Amino acid sequence: MAGPDALQTRADVAHYAESMVADGHYPEYWEADVVLRDGGTGHLRPIAPSDADAVQAFHGRQSENSIYLRFFTYKATLSAKELKRFTEVDHHDRVAFVITRGADIIGIGRYDRLDDPTEAEVAFNVSDAYQGRGVGSILLEHLAAAARENGIRRFSAEVLPENRKMITVFAEAGYEVERHFDDGVVELRFDIDATRKSRAVMEAREHRAEARSVAGLMSPASVAVIGASRRWGSVGHALLGHITEGGFAGTVYAVNPEAFELGGGVSYASVREVPGPVDLAVIAVPKDQVDPVVDECAAAGVRGLLVVTSGYAEDGAEGLARQRALVARARAQGMRVVGPASLGIVNTDPSVRLNASMAPALPRRGGLALFSQSAGLGVLLYSAAARRGLGVSSIISAGNRADVSGNDAMQYWEDDGATSAVALYLETIGNPRKFSRIARRLAQTKPVIVAKSPVTGLQLPPGHAVRTTQAPPAALDAMLRQSGVIRVETTEQLMDVASIVASQPLPAGPGIAVFSNSAALGKVLADAVTAQGMTVAAVVADLDLDAGQSVALPSLEAAVAGALAREDVHAAIITTLPARGLPAETVSAALQACGEAAGKPVVASFTGVLDPQLQLDGLVEASPADPAVPAADEARAGAGLQRGLPAFASPGAAVAALGAVVAYTRWRARDHGEYAELPGTDDDAAAEQLEGILGRVSGVGLTRLSAEEGAVLLGHYGIDVLPSASFDSADEAVKAADQLGWPVALKTTDEHLRHRLDLGGVRLGIEDAEALRANIVAMEKALAPFGSFGMEVQSMAPSGQACTLRAIEDPLLGPVLSFGLAGDAVNVLDDWAHGVPPLTTVDVADLVRAPRASRKLFGYQGLPPADIAAVEDLVARVALLKDNHPEIALLEFNPVLVATSGLAILSATIDVGNPRHRTDSARRAMRD
Repeated sequence: MAGPDALQTRADVAHYAESMVADGHYPEYWEADVVLRDGGTGHLRPIAPSDADAVQAFHGRQSENSIYLRFFTYKATLSAKELKRFTEVDHHDRVAFVITRGADIIGIGRYDRLDDPTEAEVAFNVSDAYQGRGVGSILLEHLAAAARENGIRRFSAEVLPENRKMITVFAEAGYEVERHFDDGVVELRFDIDATRKSRAVMEAREHRAEARSVAGLMSPASVAVIGASRRWGSVGHALLGHITEGGFAGTVYAVNPEAFELGGGVSYASVREVPGPVDLAVIAVPKDQVDPVVDECAAAGVRGLLVVTSGYAEDGAEGLARQRALVARARAQGMRVVGPASLGIVNTDPSVRLNASMAPALPRRGGLALFSQSAGLGVLLYSAAARRGLGVSSIISAGNRADVSGNDAMQYWEDDGATSAVALYLETIGNPRKFSRIARRLAQTKPVIVAKSPVTGLQLPPGHAVRTTQAPPAALDAMLRQSGVIRVETTEQLMDVASIVASQPLPAGPGIAVFSNSAALGKVLADAVTAQGMTVAAVVADLDLDAGQSVALPSLEAAVAGALAREDVHAAIITTLPARGLPAETVSAALQACGEAAGKPVVASFTGVLDPQLQLDGLVEASPADPAVPAADEARAGAGLQRGLPAFASPGAAVAALGAVVAYTRWRARDHGEYAELPGTDDDAAAEQLEGILGRVSGVGLTRLSAEEGAVLLGHYGIDVLPSASFDSADEAVKAADQLGWPVALKTTDEHLRHRLDLGGVRLGIEDAEALRANIVAMEKALAPFGSFGMEVQSMAPSGQACTLRAIEDPLLGPVLSFGLAGDAVNVLDDWAHGVPPLTTVDVADLVRAPRASRKLFGYQGLPPADIAAVEDLVARVALLKDNHPEIALLEFNPVLVATSGLAILSATIDVGNPRHRTDSARRAMRD
């Protein structure tokens, strides 16, 4: 319960944390809100000396058996010496975490470094009331992350054989656990370096927990509307009315201390007076009353909150502080929060029928799930879907998305059998790395449509408090492409695509049959199909639709059905001009029947239709009673497809939407590659070297590595840089050239001129000492107009195509790789390709082939092709290096000369700095 004790405990811990942070000892970033296996929440933080009483109380609530399993003996209380040892740690050799609910500790995990400085003994104690909820697994993940940060690579534990739950925690964590039985105790040892398996285990657990937490919000058995009102036009009045009038299948409670009766039922003064349990509290009270209401909800055992009240982060720094405090208050008591400033949530499942939103009526049921952030865009999406006749499975308006986000929603929709497609409008992305991996997994089974503005990630709308990106604007789009989502620009385009994926089966290939009753329209449509990356498999541009319905309709059906029966035709698109005696609705019914019979998508465009009763740019749904339209079979219903024909006013919009769906199915069907294990890499050695270098970094500053330091670091990942040597005199230059081997190249060290052969910054193929001395003099003279610069000599590399490879650490996206062909292609035309690690083998191949100028690597104009395998290997190694080491703020190879066999890196620039902690780390934590 969030009472005085809980508040005092938080104040004591905060005071301790502040004093430790001031001394540079308290790792504040280790604190995290976490989602438990059952969907509830808790707060994880380092233990503090002020926790002594809470630890003693925790011990007193444990059963005799639990105490015996933890301490190998029974002890009724902990001694003062034990409490001191358990609660006073140094956060380096001795680390302990607690997970709390309110003032109560529900789990404790700790490690103590052993004589071997790379190994620590680990132990856990989980409250009896919370066992089986994943508390131990979360503690292990966070302890392992902290241990790795402190140079520990291995955990050991001693466990009694009967303590099967704790043995299971270790065994199922994804680590390779060694077991040894000695003297009645099971000794466990395992390396804690993150592996593909341990990451997969963590992500699977995270998915289950977050999906359940959202499911609890979307399918409540009872709802309390706090702030319900009898005043017509008020938000509370509308919410209560929409829930009850929508036919909510559960129990609805109205809460208003100033009313005895509301909506034909009893009104309660407080949620604590409600006679039954409350799963979801809808809060629509003035902002100064929200915090007391949240505390009352916690006391009443409410599981989730929908906060419609606004006036938080959108009101500046003070409002943002209130918003963060609101979320912290709720999470600490185990509650998730939708909002604040949310438009509401909707679930059309017949067993739920929840319309806890400002939508005037429960939408029609369908397979499309909608997510929006600000209320204004929520209204836009809802109205667009309703106008087009699209049914929805559920809607989430996250408002300021202070807690529940698009990532949480996708976790839920991945498991939701009623959802067949997902559409999101993203004004901001708080954790794009997590978004990428969730979306990539979700898109394997369900289309994911994402609309974002061109400034998403670059600017923040009112009410949003997340990081912004400093990466190239195209980097976020590249991440979305990697994820397999269908990227669109506007809500109109989003709904265009949604109308197809919500009503039609996915095309099995790119072959399109084009139909029209106008030769000119047919030609334009066929050209548009090709321009969208699809294949024109058939064209019928001479449909005669003016012969009367009895003749024209069977002819149309025969033509379309015949084309759809062909194996090389995977979809059909029809555009027609108005025909006498043949209404568009009748044509729609015939086309819908043809598509359903063939099991292939059909899209129509009725150009020039002026009938205001015919709703275009949406689904034209034929009457089930129409004998021309068979009833939807079980397979279609099981796929979550809504009956209807996607009909557009514009042929261009129809082709663009179909092209986006075909591109998605192509992505879904392709081999997505694997995360390759690269030989010759030593991550531990690189980490050790970087840790030493970070000692030279002050605050947010950067340190540029010397050529020697850079060569050593890159060598840990199997990357070699062509040797070079700077000099101060001609004699030193000759000596260096003798050591490197003739011939050599002479270059200025200026980063802007060192690649400019045309400006005299590079001289190649110098054969001997005399020529080198002469070239030094000539270069000094050529560069004199630009200033005085240092010089270096370098071994000559085999001729090849010059490329450039860059990697940065972005505050929002984390590691970002950029690849292009050196020179004007990237410097003038901005012809870069971007990728966000981790990269699969297919991601790497796509990155190398994405720049428009990359054709020069593949045998351009009769030249032999470059060694693409060598380029891909280099990109993969840089991606792995950058993914593993956020300390590397910048890594740039410019140029990389790619020959027909092998490549040579002529210049490497590496900057190292203190990194911000990435938005997606190797530990489960809710977004801060």
